[in-house]
Amino acid sequence: MRAVRLADLVGNPPRVRGHEQAMEVDDSALWSQAQTGDRDAFGMLFERHGPTIYNHCFRRVGNWATAEDLLSIVFLEAWRRLDKSLPRGKELPWLLGIATNVVRNRRRSERRYAAALRRVPQPGSEPSFADESDERMDDEELMGRAIELLAQLPRREQDVFALCAWSGLSYEDAAIALRIPVGTVRSRLSRARTRLLELDVGNGHERETMQTIEGAVER
Repeated sequence: MRAVRLADLVGNPPRVRGHEQAMEVDDSALWSQAQTGDRDAFGMLFERHGPTIYNHCFRRVGNWATAEDLLSIVFLEAWRRLDKSLPRGKELPWLLGIATNVVRNRRRSERRYAAALRRVPQPGSEPSFADESDERMDDEELMGRAIELLAQLPRREQDVFALCAWSGLSYEDAAIALRIPVGTVRSRLSRARTRLLELDVGNGHERETMQTIEGAVER
């Protein structure tokens, strides 16, 4: 069986404009269609949620190029799990759960998919959410410092904080993403916020870095 690349899966999702937006297909319907092999439906899910997954990955690794690679891995993994029955309207939390695991097992995931992709011809144009502006390097530098600060927390608290404070998931959706009870999400997020707010700004942490963290802490 030949390996597939992301461009093979996402099809050519149609752009939704004007009055058609009122009739936009919801995520659950798109997921059901994708389960029948409809690549355009899967492509619409990618177009709709790809930027969120891309930004989540960036916030966890601090590098745009790596985040784009991880984005591809997330959706390739989602395609592999098309037989998964999801709670209605919870496709994005589920995708963010995959992203969390991909980031956590980053090196293993990258090796696995790199080996698969080496068995196919070089890809043509693939969907990309990368912004080639000069601001990318500044973003990476600032995010790198923020990640170093966040790394002082236990990994399970980092995961909850990133999903709730940075990606904006509710307690319920974060619980779905991480497959843990809602109460556990609440307690981990509370501990994460307390730890971060207790960090000494004068202990080598630049003001701009702390603002990156605190802006999410105060949400």
